[in-house]
Amino acid sequence: MSVLDTLARLRLTLPPPPTPLATYIPACLAGDLLFVSGVLPFRDGKLSLTGKLGHNLSVEQGYEAARQALLNGLAIIQQELGSFERVRKIVRLTGHVASTPGFVEQPAVINGASDLLVELFEERGRHARLALGAAELPLHAPIELELIVQVYELPAS
Repeated sequence: MSVLDTLARLRLTLPPPPTPLATYIPACLAGDLLFVSGVLPFRDGKLSLTGKLGHNLSVEQGYEAARQALLNGLAIIQQELGSFERVRKIVRLTGHVASTPGFVEQPAVINGASDLLVELFEERGRHARLALGAAELPLHAPIELELIVQVYELPAS
């Protein structure tokens, strides 16, 4: 089953790729690696949630925010590659979680993105990962994700 078919089965749709908030590009292809810039959990042009884990947000809310941020990252990947068929492997996911001192469930929060990657890409979606706490994230976002994706090269024309 293709990534788009799995998204449809899960009743998930890709949002339009988010616009950069500052002076950077959404992704950079270097050889066979696509580096996806940090993505936030935007939905319809606004953050789906704001706040901090351990203060005003639950692990479950953080999990959903991580899924939403990943959907934005996937929209960037599709825009950059043209097709998810070019994804050879999700190499690494880094998840930043805005959290209070003493909050230690960052891995459970970032599982929202990791679980969805594995569901969509199966074995190609299993990845190395870093889940860490942050004092603050842009716009008071609870989550920021970045991805490194190995891609199939386009055939020479």
